[in-house]
Amino acid sequence: MKPAEVPQLLAQIALADPRVRREDPIEMRAQIHMWAGILADVPADFALHAAQQHYATSQWPILPAEIATRWQALVRERMNRDVGTFEPHPGMDPDDIDGYLTALREQRQAVVYGQQPPAEIHAITAGPAAAEAQRRVQQLGDYLTTETRTALAPYRPVAAARLQAAQTGQPDALTVACPVETCRAPAGQPCQRPTRTGGRRRLTDPHPSRTDHATTTDHERRPA
Repeated sequence: MKPAEVPQLLAQIALADPRVRREDPIEMRAQIHMWAGILADVPADFALHAAQQHYATSQWPILPAEIATRWQALVRERMNRDVGTFEPHPGMDPDDIDGYLTALREQRQAVVYGQQPPAEIHAITAGPAAAEAQRRVQQLGDYLTTETRTALAPYRPVAAARLQAAQTGQPDALTVACPVETCRAPAGQPCQRPTRTGGRRRLTDPHPSRTDHATTTDHERRPA
């Protein structure tokens, strides 16, 4: 706020709480000077809104520190949602370090004062398929790098098959139970087949009918 804006703010607050404004001219000048110093970084419209919020729930006189604290909390919230990246203007000289820093400060100031929305990282993955992609990735287990998954693929054939299905946009057969009578593997478990000795053998690839069932279920699950 500018010092010239403080008297108007105090006058508006006094309409709700006359205790705030000083009547003695000397005390009034000192009060304006003090409030202007505390609220130097706070926009005038925000200061008035903060005072309105205060008196909506409190009968105590408002202090300038409360307005400043509310503003600082809003600034932190905005900056915490901003990724802090800045894309230089196409016409900007890439060697102009001072110009880049100036533009970066201006961009952050615009976010702080609400003139520009924060550049949130989740916007990169937004879109109609974001929820479905996240659901399928979570089913693949803990995060591994691409190189690590490739190296482990021969030892984790089921996980490798599920990853390939997700990457190629094919339905994940392991999201449904296997309908084959001799298998009946539950969702999340690989298909099996009986052995001659009466045991069970895990299969790397799911039964074709299970894949067909997953395809049908996936189409039914997707919004029209």
